[in-house]
Amino acid sequence: MTPAASSPGSAAALGMLERAQAILLRPGTTWPVIASEDDSTARIYKTYLIYLAAIPAVSGFIGQSLVGVGAFGVTVRVPIVQGLAGMAVGYALTLALVYGMALVASALAPRFQGQAHVPSAFKLLAYGATAGMAGGVFSLLPSLAMLGLVAALYSVYLIYQGASVLMRVPPEKAVGYTAALVGCAVLLGMVVGAASALLMPRGAAGLGGPVGGEGGNAKISVPGTKIVIDSAKAEAASRRMEQAQARGNAQEAGKAMGEALSAALGGQGGDPIPADTLKGLMPATLAGMPRTSVDVRTEGMAGMQFSSVTAQFSEGERMIEVRMLDIGAVPMLAMGMASWSRSMVDRETAEEVERVYKKDGVFHKEEYRKDGSQSSFAMLLSNGVLLESNGHMPMPDLKAALQGMPLEPLAALKR
Repeated sequence: MTPAASSPGSAAALGMLERAQAILLRPGTTWPVIASEDDSTARIYKTYLIYLAAIPAVSGFIGQSLVGVGAFGVTVRVPIVQGLAGMAVGYALTLALVYGMALVASALAPRFQGQAHVPSAFKLLAYGATAGMAGGVFSLLPSLAMLGLVAALYSVYLIYQGASVLMRVPPEKAVGYTAALVGCAVLLGMVVGAASALLMPRGAAGLGGPVGGEGGNAKISVPGTKIVIDSAKAEAASRRMEQAQARGNAQEAGKAMGEALSAALGGQGGDPIPADTLKGLMPATLAGMPRTSVDVRTEGMAGMQFSSVTAQFSEGERMIEVRMLDIGAVPMLAMGMASWSRSMVDRETAEEVERVYKKDGVFHKEEYRKDGSQSSFAMLLSNGVLLESNGHMPMPDLKAALQGMPLEPLAALKR
């Protein structure tokens, strides 16, 4: 039997990890590969940067607001409201900063006998920032934050390595070009820092100020989404974590920390749709092919629950894999899993087609090879359930097969 193709979500995650590993461990051979790719700026954002930039943002929130900075037996935590606002604002401004620096990198290149080209400059900054952003994980423990600086310095080296490949800067000019970029990044970072301070909620307490109380709670809306982060829930979970730590109950403290993180990511405190309910809607046959395998999972991570059902339908050389996924009470993670739904796409090359569009209130994504050898189709239903499918067949055949899926009952499920 032909091996099952990976789902669009898992393939994107795997591709991101492989690219990050390659640029970190083998920059010399990876930069020419990146230079030869025709990925658009929007695609790099959707498949790489939105995940990478979340590492320092979420890690910083956990480290400063949940773990805290300790000295002389005293632990100081940034108030939850201020931490949440800082996470959201910092994340958005980091994404904007990368593009801003790409414009600067393109403009500077001719001064160092290089070539001005914004798409190439964006690749240089986006992939060059991998080490620094991945190093943001050290913010989980403020005492290790200095290691993040080491990671940032490695990003400087990565950009130096890629400057000659992507911006056509002569090798003897690459050091000066990189130094100029670092200087501009520092200045632009100061501007971003000032903008971040202006965007912070006025009522948030400062470092070491009072935590909790009616004046310390706020609801923060994520622009362009229906996601609302309720700091009161995160605050209550944080207090439970402190109390559990004081009692020496590590298990209860870990559970409370997971609840605080879930609230910080827009969690609503409910459970996902039960995996058995999803399994009940998975048909026994699809397009005349029997269901040959089914994988039912309910998994947890840091207090957050996920449910999914993956089934394969096959007969002879024909095969379709279908996956239903619900990440329930964590809408910001749902937005990340289906980040493609944030924009409309119509991309076509000599071999492949990719389209993202909205039809009847439902977001659709289709990717397929023109020779009919591989197709992937995904739908983000109105209730937040993600339906993914792929198969070794032309796209019209895959869409026709999915007519056998109970889409209306699936979209009507409630948590």
